[in-house]
Amino acid sequence: MTVDIDKTAGGPAGTPPTPPEAIKAIPVRHYGRYVSAVVAIALLAAVVYAFSQGKINWGAIPDYLFDDRVLTGMGKTLLITVLAMLIGVVGGILLAVMRLSKNPVTSSIAWFYIWFFRGTPVLVQLVVWFNLGLVFEYINLGPFYRDEWSDFMTPFLTALLGLGLNEAAYMAEICRAGLLAVDEGQTEAAHALGMSHTKTLRRIVVPQAMRVIVPPTGNEVINMLKTTSLVSVVQYAELFRVAQDIGQTSGAPAEMLFLAAAWYLLLTSVFSVGQYYLERYYARGSSRSLPPTPMQKIRANLFSLSNRSSTTGGAA
Repeated sequence: MTVDIDKTAGGPAGTPPTPPEAIKAIPVRHYGRYVSAVVAIALLAAVVYAFSQGKINWGAIPDYLFDDRVLTGMGKTLLITVLAMLIGVVGGILLAVMRLSKNPVTSSIAWFYIWFFRGTPVLVQLVVWFNLGLVFEYINLGPFYRDEWSDFMTPFLTALLGLGLNEAAYMAEICRAGLLAVDEGQTEAAHALGMSHTKTLRRIVVPQAMRVIVPPTGNEVINMLKTTSLVSVVQYAELFRVAQDIGQTSGAPAEMLFLAAAWYLLLTSVFSVGQYYLERYYARGSSRSLPPTPMQKIRANLFSLSNRSSTTGGAA
């Protein structure tokens, strides 16, 4: 009796082929990662232990966390951040257009402005603005306004001009990089269709340049929020200045600095979330699929965990 063996199937003819054995994949062990993780956790624990054993009255921080003076200082910090960034963005766009102009006079003026304000520390600029009364005794705007410089240049105006005009120099380079990132063929095609230079910038170039401009602009907003602490030198009562004053009167100067740091961390975290969604909005036309949001990642992880638990329960 002969048996017809199907060599391809691996068994007698007419019988179903035997399934191949499952491949047992053994993951590579990265011992260096485990060691580095243990070292990082140990260092973090050592830092936390050192701060817990220090002579710091941590209980004083919650007592002043929502103090009216602290909240007022935080409001002034946000106000000066928004207004200074508004001046910086508007001035940066204007300077970027001037820098890219074919007119050598306007281009040179924009280059000199950027060179000067980026080349000098913002702290020095704030002090100079505050002490310009040594040069200009009066501010004279003709029939509209005339007053002494010391009365005109208030701490608020000093902070606004010092931070806003300095930021305009940095925003000019960011805007210029974004405009140059758009292919020149886009501009040529718009001009061929009869669009003016202004309309081409507004409808063709700027919308495409926003993908390049938005990420560094978000970083500048966060940096501006922290830079506002420098205006304490011109007596402007923002968050850092208020925390210093409370620390001197309450006898807890170090604790109030930690309080200010906590508020700065909270505000920068909120701004970072806004920056993420703004970047995601302007990335719609540049990628086929947008990156998932934090909430989408959490939902995906929860869904995968529920699937795993249901599969495990069904198998049992």
